[in-house]
Amino acid sequence: MVYIAAGVPLKNPTILAAGILGTTGASMTRVIQNGAGAVVTKSIGPVPVYGHANPSMITLNADGGKGQTFGYLNAMGLPNPSYGEFTQEIEFAKKNGDAPVIASIFGGDSKDFVAVAEGLMPSKPDAFELNLSCPHAKGYGADIGSQPCHVEEITAAVKNAVDVPVWVKLTPNVANIKDIGLAAQAGGADAVVAINTVRGMVIDIHSGWPVLGNRAGGMSGPAVKPVAVKCVYDLYEALEIPVIGVGGISCYEDMIEMMMAGASAVQIGSAVYESDRIFENIWAGAQQFMKENGYAFDELIGMAHRRK
Repeated sequence: MVYIAAGVPLKNPTILAAGILGTTGASMTRVIQNGAGAVVTKSIGPVPVYGHANPSMITLNADGGKGQTFGYLNAMGLPNPSYGEFTQEIEFAKKNGDAPVIASIFGGDSKDFVAVAEGLMPSKPDAFELNLSCPHAKGYGADIGSQPCHVEEITAAVKNAVDVPVWVKLTPNVANIKDIGLAAQAGGADAVVAINTVRGMVIDIHSGWPVLGNRAGGMSGPAVKPVAVKCVYDLYEALEIPVIGVGGISCYEDMIEMMMAGASAVQIGSAVYESDRIFENIWAGAQQFMKENGYAFDELIGMAHRRK
């Protein structure tokens, strides 16, 4: 069975999220071979970026670092070689994998976004995901993605420049995510992706120094799932285009919950650190859940909205 998510045919509705193992053609191919229905590349920009100084990612644990992991905090700073160097990685994944490759792109304005999209088009990505949501890259991501006017302008510019679906990844670090989603829809987006990481910070109490090299970063992992579920729920209620859910998904129950909130497909990020078989495990569990409960796939999408 083929699942269509915002114009992209998927082997199954689990997708590798941007920034996680989307760094090379080989790593994306491995993720596809391990069961992902599609992969999103790392975010690619107009010029090479080296990223923030280490430490750039830490594990968050309860009980002063002794308890269970509840998330991760990262401030990578969007490191990438620029679009001129990345086309070969997409081409490799397209040639050696059997699932769609979505190119995540970023820039400082609409001209940047269009330049990157047009530069990557020869590698034939199946869609573009506009990173208007990274919380720790000055001048990019959420810095411009928190303004509806910028979101609409950039979305429209890319949509007019390419002939493949355009998804817009949204930041939760705003007063009303519906306004940002509506702006993406007005710009012609084929889908929105919700959410990117939540702003956070950790301070070492022994030295008084912030732990991350960039001082602050974005939190991902299980702790952000309730935030993501609420954002997906609100967007599904407000928009006419599909919503792709991401944030804290680590088991099939999380996927089902996200779909009931309104997600047509889900992206998986931090959970990949726990198991590279996470995609096939989550999808197998979701299929078994649907079979045991007599649910059709489409019936699950937005079910919570009908429980009123």
